[in-house]
Amino acid sequence: MKYFIQTIIIFLICTTKGIAQDINFSQFYELPLLRNPALAGIFAGDFRITAAYRSQWQSVTTPYETEALGAELKFSLGENNYDFLTIGLQITNDKAGDSRLSKTQVLPVINLHKSVNGEKDSYISAGFMAGPVQNRFDPTKLQFDDQFINGSFSPTNPTRQTFSNTNFTYWDMAAGLSYTSVGPNDIRYYVGMALFHFTKPRVAFISTNDIKLNPKLAINVGASIPTSDVDKFVLYGDIFTQGGHKQAQGGFLYYHDLVNYNDDDIISMGAGAFYRWDDAIIPVIRLDYYQVGVGLSYDVNVSKLKTASQLRGGLEVTLSYKTYFNILNSSLNKLRCPTF
Repeated sequence: MKYFIQTIIIFLICTTKGIAQDINFSQFYELPLLRNPALAGIFAGDFRITAAYRSQWQSVTTPYETEALGAELKFSLGENNYDFLTIGLQITNDKAGDSRLSKTQVLPVINLHKSVNGEKDSYISAGFMAGPVQNRFDPTKLQFDDQFINGSFSPTNPTRQTFSNTNFTYWDMAAGLSYTSVGPNDIRYYVGMALFHFTKPRVAFISTNDIKLNPKLAINVGASIPTSDVDKFVLYGDIFTQGGHKQAQGGFLYYHDLVNYNDDDIISMGAGAFYRWDDAIIPVIRLDYYQVGVGLSYDVNVSKLKTASQLRGGLEVTLSYKTYFNILNSSLNKLRCPTF
């Protein structure tokens, strides 16, 4: 119990006040590549694929919709050592506002896990992620002042507004480090740090505008704390800083195993809550049915927009699948990663 309380205190200290800029999911722990490329492959299994869908601000304006698909494949680098390599891919698509301003990312990732202590399952991981990002919008969905004639609007009315470019692509990169290990009472934990957009890509539809994307620094923590043979607390937290702004998010899930034969034969129920500072309280429920996991969350908006939104933020659904492969370089009998 002493280590349990100490872990929670450290966790709470690490999640402090902030504001957000980049795409973010409330079930952020299900999409680790968006948190830190060095968190790829930190799960029990050889392969994992996760899909997520989020709809936000439907009670206020045109809903913001975000979809994501992430995949991770982990394998051993040799029969006689404990080092591993994870390769993966993170795809996201985000649509916002009446113009359907959208951003699509296709980001491959590679992450090397170097064993530093086989007895404690301690690893230092170094990850790198890079790929194209496409931004676009639809000007036909917009309304302009000069299309109102005698107080009446018609989309067929001519406008003096012209757009030479409604679509552009840039390349983005991120790199990170993480450390995973096992403490007393089988408490499994990780800490990580990553830097996104470190090349400061230019993100302007007009070529004469020199608008660059600010680098983003991320700090990540997580812990899995067993409280019995069939129960555990799992804690997650992130801090992001970007362009003078900060964001913090954190919370917990409590899991109870209904069936637990091995890492592939588990049925468990999870419930918990997360908090995104000055933005939302997020209740979460989750079901893991053998190799398939389903998560459901809803943002209860507590920001300055709460009057207009009537506390309604956004619904989010995640679906995941993970498994071991019956191959020579499977991680089943070699790597005991934190079971997040």
